[in-house]
Amino acid sequence: MSRAGEGGPGGRDESSEERADRRWAELLQELRVAQTGVQILFGFLLTVVFQPRFTELSDTDTNIYVATVVLGAVATGALIAPVSFHRMVTGRRLKPEAVEWASRLTVLGLVFLLCTMASALLLILRVALHNAVALWIVAGLVVGFVLCWFVLPAWALHSDTKR
Repeated sequence: MSRAGEGGPGGRDESSEERADRRWAELLQELRVAQTGVQILFGFLLTVVFQPRFTELSDTDTNIYVATVVLGAVATGALIAPVSFHRMVTGRRLKPEAVEWASRLTVLGLVFLLCTMASALLLILRVALHNAVALWIVAGLVVGFVLCWFVLPAWALHSDTKR
């Protein structure tokens, strides 16, 4: 039996609490993937400054590195935040709200992960290629990531609402 705003034709027959539990479990699986990637990337970034060649970087490359580390820290924080948020409100009958906020924090974390990846790629390719081609390669990759991570899901949602 469907409740108002839940399930419906071809949908699930679940209470708001069941839906929140399912969405939380799904979000945790997504976060495991994103957190692992961002933590490995951030850990690698933290070691770069201690490499002998770091002092040879130009001021521009050093600034790109600093921006990359800051972006990585923000991405890591945003992708870990849903766990903290859930822990702080658990047991207070706020699961649907916690899932919504955790979902927003996850999307924010993905945006900052994209920025971190773009910045890290720019730094690496500038050092490797020593020319402006690096910027074009990174721009192409960012467009590809934006298409895969954000545009395609938005298109799928838009197409679904037309049905």
